[in-house]
Amino acid sequence: MNIVQAEPIRGLFITGTDTGVGKTMVTAALTAALRAEGWEAGVWKPVQSGASLGSGATDAERLLELTEINERPETVAPYTFEAPLAPMLAAKLAGATLTLQELIAAGKPLVERYEALLVEGAGGAAVPLSDDALIVDLIAELRIPALIVARSGLGTINHTILTAAFLRHYGIPIAGVILNDGEGPDSPDDPSVATNAELIEQYGGLNVLGRFPRLPADVQREFLIHTVRQSIQLEPIKQALKLNRN
Repeated sequence: MNIVQAEPIRGLFITGTDTGVGKTMVTAALTAALRAEGWEAGVWKPVQSGASLGSGATDAERLLELTEINERPETVAPYTFEAPLAPMLAAKLAGATLTLQELIAAGKPLVERYEALLVEGAGGAAVPLSDDALIVDLIAELRIPALIVARSGLGTINHTILTAAFLRHYGIPIAGVILNDGEGPDSPDDPSVATNAELIEQYGGLNVLGRFPRLPADVQREFLIHTVRQSIQLEPIKQALKLNRN
């Protein structure tokens, strides 16, 4: 794999233990909360798949809607592919080829415009990004810490510890873990939720920064900010971002 050697950016990479774990909602909530405290924080989704821009269903469009940041979706997500596949496969299906160099270069306007960026990945850290790179390679080249978003329920201990081990193998600092209950209607109680955070910290050597509650699909920015203040330790997030300031 070619080494890109990107300039360090002021940011935090939000990755997940899987697809559909709530990275977009958590990214938006953290960004909104930081902005409410005076941070000039932005969002960046280097590549997304599964919907077309203009549909209102892409992660970039949801991020902008939830944070009320005045940006164009195609600036936040320079590469969008309609097929619901890993970025590498979705790009090939569209007749395109992704490279780390192009992905990083496309985010330069955002890097220059914002004090700090919350960068949302696609799926988990081991998702194929190009012919010779995974999402974890992008995180490593950006030289920023990672925040792991994981499900709150059964199975999350294994998924979270494996994700952390993979990130650490690449020398990526981990700012912490946020457990996410999900979105939509209530689901049956899961008895593992009561102890998962403690066990992830015990066996994974990780800091669980909180448990993000289940929220309605039509949640608004102000409620996201309130939710972060009530349920998430924001100080470690700010510390992780400060470490990457010039």
